[in-house]
Amino acid sequence: MDGSAGDFQKFGVLRSVERIWAVAAVRGDVDKLTTVHQQIADAFQPGDGVVYLGDIIGFGDNVTATIDEVLRFRCAVMALPPLRFADDFVVLRGRQEEMWRKLLQLQFAPNPGEVIDWMSERGVDPTLRAYGGSLDQLRQAAREGPVALARWSQNIKQQIASYPGHSAFYACLRRAAHNGDHSLLFVNCGLDPDRPVTSQSDSFWWDARGFQRITAPIGGFHRVVRGSDPERGGWHEGPATLTVDGGCGLGGALHAACLTATGEIADVVTA
Repeated sequence: MDGSAGDFQKFGVLRSVERIWAVAAVRGDVDKLTTVHQQIADAFQPGDGVVYLGDIIGFGDNVTATIDEVLRFRCAVMALPPLRFADDFVVLRGRQEEMWRKLLQLQFAPNPGEVIDWMSERGVDPTLRAYGGSLDQLRQAAREGPVALARWSQNIKQQIASYPGHSAFYACLRRAAHNGDHSLLFVNCGLDPDRPVTSQSDSFWWDARGFQRITAPIGGFHRVVRGSDPERGGWHEGPATLTVDGGCGLGGALHAACLTATGEIADVVTA
């Protein structure tokens, strides 16, 4: 895995774990997430770690409660013996979180109206409503120009900050994650197999077709695991890949797979 120290800081590294629970896209369904958390807790062993594969928010109507549940579970996991490192519990930035980040920088976009329409079609509305915003307000600010958009963005950031831990949650999201020996790579949705892992740019979120082209170990990783499939193909195991998306938040199930360091599936829980 080539790259500079700055590149590595963008990745979660689960250094001290023997097994990793990989949680698929939640998309705002707090009830299914709570159920999966209970199942993981019942099966949790010393040496286990947790990675959420992005898309915690979006689509569902319980965005803030879903983040609260992730934060609650993190506290519970980090309190378990033995002594744990912060990166034993990693949350990736998914498509939804990346869109939300870009939405809060909309004053810099040359075509904010088009961006708003594009994001609205892809599920950003529930997150907007969760923090007291609306599409009508946002479109009005876009018509008024960059200063109005900057003011709108600041108001939303204040709303985010009013929820304990939410600002830190968004600030600590990772682009991707891997285990200490680089045998497993965890991504949100996509990957360009023709580029180094540390040079993926936005491929982690938008290059789903590239992910489908992976048929052998890539960049030293024996298996690449993703949590979100925009084509909604469901659970799928390939020669060097694993997709655990069950369509949670879109009427489907939420899966979490427990993987050994060699990429074998040790357990699966579903809600």
